[in-house]
Amino acid sequence: MSTPTSAGEAPAPRLDLVDELHGVAVPDPYRWLEDVEDERTLAWSRWQDEAWAAHAATLPGRDRVERRVRELMATGSVGSPVHRGERVFRTRREPTAEHGVLQVEDPGAAPRTLIDPIALDPSGTTTLDGWRPSVEGDLLAYQLSEGGSEESVLRVLDVATGEVVDGPVDRARYSPIAWLPAGADGERSFYYVRRLPAEAVPAEERQYHRRVYLHVVGTDPARDVEVFGDGLSVTNYYGVWTSRDGRWLVVSASDGTAPRNDLWLADLSTSAPGAPQLRTVVAGRDAQTSAWVGRDGRLYVFTDLDAPRGRLAVTDPATPEVEHWRDLVPQGRALLDDVAVLDGPELARPLLVVGWTEHAVSSVTVHDLETGERLPGDLGRVELPGTGSIGGLVGRPEPGHDLWFGYSDATTPTHVWHFDARTRELSVESAPPGAVEVPAVVSTLLEYPSLDGTTVRLQVTVRADLLDADGVPTAPVPAILYGYGGFGISLSPHYAPDALAWVEAGGVYAVANLRGGGEEGEDWHRAGMREHKQNVFDDFHAAARFLVARGFTTHEQLCVHGGSNGGLLVGAAATQEPSLFAGVVCSAPLLDMVRYELHGLGATWSDEYGSAADATEFGWLHAYSPYHRVVAGTAYPAVLFTVFDGDSRVDPLHARKLCAALQHATASDPGTRPVLLRREKDVGHGARSLSRSAGLVRDTLAFAARATGLDLG
Repeated sequence: MSTPTSAGEAPAPRLDLVDELHGVAVPDPYRWLEDVEDERTLAWSRWQDEAWAAHAATLPGRDRVERRVRELMATGSVGSPVHRGERVFRTRREPTAEHGVLQVEDPGAAPRTLIDPIALDPSGTTTLDGWRPSVEGDLLAYQLSEGGSEESVLRVLDVATGEVVDGPVDRARYSPIAWLPAGADGERSFYYVRRLPAEAVPAEERQYHRRVYLHVVGTDPARDVEVFGDGLSVTNYYGVWTSRDGRWLVVSASDGTAPRNDLWLADLSTSAPGAPQLRTVVAGRDAQTSAWVGRDGRLYVFTDLDAPRGRLAVTDPATPEVEHWRDLVPQGRALLDDVAVLDGPELARPLLVVGWTEHAVSSVTVHDLETGERLPGDLGRVELPGTGSIGGLVGRPEPGHDLWFGYSDATTPTHVWHFDARTRELSVESAPPGAVEVPAVVSTLLEYPSLDGTTVRLQVTVRADLLDADGVPTAPVPAILYGYGGFGISLSPHYAPDALAWVEAGGVYAVANLRGGGEEGEDWHRAGMREHKQNVFDDFHAAARFLVARGFTTHEQLCVHGGSNGGLLVGAAATQEPSLFAGVVCSAPLLDMVRYELHGLGATWSDEYGSAADATEFGWLHAYSPYHRVVAGTAYPAVLFTVFDGDSRVDPLHARKLCAALQHATASDPGTRPVLLRREKDVGHGARSLSRSAGLVRDTLAFAARATGLDLG
């Protein structure tokens, strides 16, 4: 039945539309909701807006939780320093600022702001998507998206004056920037990635067809030299990297989000930058690989080839092929995440610092750069401030002894730490600009068995005063279970204002490290992709049962939450095991897995999920596609879909279609278990302003609290 409100029932006619795919009848009654301009879709969306507004107005504690979330967000943030020449660049967000800014610090001077998205657009819908200073530090390439479009436009500014000296260059979404040093004639140039012009490709492929170009600052982008990509897959993504001295160019190519890529190396001292002679490092291998040439002249190769938890190899750039690689840091028990070289003249010997993750928790070790051997005893490790996650390891571009990285855990917002390899001293280099009072909570990593017996890990956070001697609440409490389980992405412990606000109010917040993620390495990822995707859902269902069996919560007090691929996860949970949950928050989700490749960036994800064009792979997708699993007369949980009109990755049509299907099918009382859709304009899939973030958290937590019985005050 439809969810009634004062406006009546949702205007959602069901079409008698059935596709036959590979001999299987596939009904699609809400196909019309794919067209955002269809008058029926417009009327339906207006009804959903009104239904959500009416429901939201009845949610107790909504304003209070927003105030608390804003307080917890008021830490602000600060990024690790990026050194170029004598200048230092970093991002910073003041405690109540809508967006962070990019600042630069000249020698002996106070930091000054180079880019402030709010100054450019007071509405808050412009975001800074990426930035890269030149080798000398006098120019800055940066990318902005306006109006929540997620369509980055590239510009270059003069760091000394702050004036834009080049651009705009459009079609540069997801583009890396690889600067070359200034030429003898003062010419400045960089490699970047840009899509072909819209008129040069079919309309349905305009988000694809990327190429690597060489751009000379101050010239017309239409004259940029295409250096790579012609004739390769239309859905390829490309990476580019150049050595600081400008001699070496590395180019990578991956087809969509496939967990594999090819890699090439060019010596620009023997070929022109506009026509690099690229030599294959690795191609046609089922592995992910990156590479760079170090200051010592060796080619460093970071790869999971024959090493699903990662390894670091070296070779001579003259012989970059796989058969010449020699392991410097072999695969270990933990996942190899990151490396940095410290080779300043003050050190007794050059060092290699290695970042690891084991069961989503970070550690850092120190090795001899030449041999890769870990230094003995305490010399071989950096004692981190807690059990949490580190960000990227950042050194200087020239020889040095300094290392910076971010650190965060469940109760600690990201601080930038500095490691001095001369003295072994670890200290806070930069703290967030704002201080907040964090609730006293306990965060524990637990293990549970999935349906097939696989051990899965669960990060559980709860208020300390609610726990008994066994670390379990003295009585079951409302809980949120969060998951993602895809694309090799890891969910590591970090400071999360939404989780802390929920836990402070008396709930449990649990994060499941499901198969499909990257917490245990590439094997863990592949155990949850393609034909194995059901493992992810089984892991999630098992986490729900574990929380109940251990006494943390009950099924009537449990809400699940996920976004993007995690939206697919909770959509599958709602349609496969609806009795396990009282509530579902499904954000920017993929839900029609039969037609997902036809919309947004779906065509780039076929290696993760499979393609409906293939009969076998269609069978995988159709079996779990949430939109196709809806059964009329089922008592579904309360469901809130959150979608963003500027989302160019996952089209909101997915949420519209499943929302309509569930509103029609559910046998639950719409007064206590409604199916609703919250729509937001002028914002996309990713970055957003602080106020928009706080508003979204306010609404999702208030909805979850109503569904589970948590008193937000």
